[in-house]
Amino acid sequence: MQITIRTLVKQSKAAVKERFTSDLFLALNPPFPPVKLKRFDGCKKGDKVALELNFMLFKQDWVSDITDDGESDQEWYFVDRGIKLPFFLETWEHRHIVREVNGEASIIDDIQFSTGFGLTDLLMYPVLYLQFLYRKPIYRKYFNKKKAALRPLFNVKKFF
Repeated sequence: MQITIRTLVKQSKAAVKERFTSDLFLALNPPFPPVKLKRFDGCKKGDKVALELNFMLFKQDWVSDITDDGESDQEWYFVDRGIKLPFFLETWEHRHIVREVNGEASIIDDIQFSTGFGLTDLLMYPVLYLQFLYRKPIYRKYFNKKKAALRPLFNVKKFF
């Protein structure tokens, strides 16, 4: 099954790419299940991301390989493919796409998944759709605020 969700943010493609880090990844996680980030190499081909999902009564590992990445003037993307997935998923491929139009970026989560059975795919669709829909306001808040400026520990001008 496929899920595609687009979110417009008031940043350039380059600014979004620069801030696509483990901090953003952690900010995007929904309240349930709680996620522990065990490994985050980055967003380039060959990198790995490893998570532990805590379903309270049991935990599940999720490991993805970044299998592709690329960039042009208008687009930057990377693809994560699940290599070790929770019991309820058989396949997972998530294309993270950032497209810039007129100085603003559109973040596109394009997901292909399968549970291995058509009926359970249909049951999982709304759950996964809502988990990615949850990201929209977080993306907007995260990218629409300015990065905090570094301030000196004390104001030198104050002393002179």
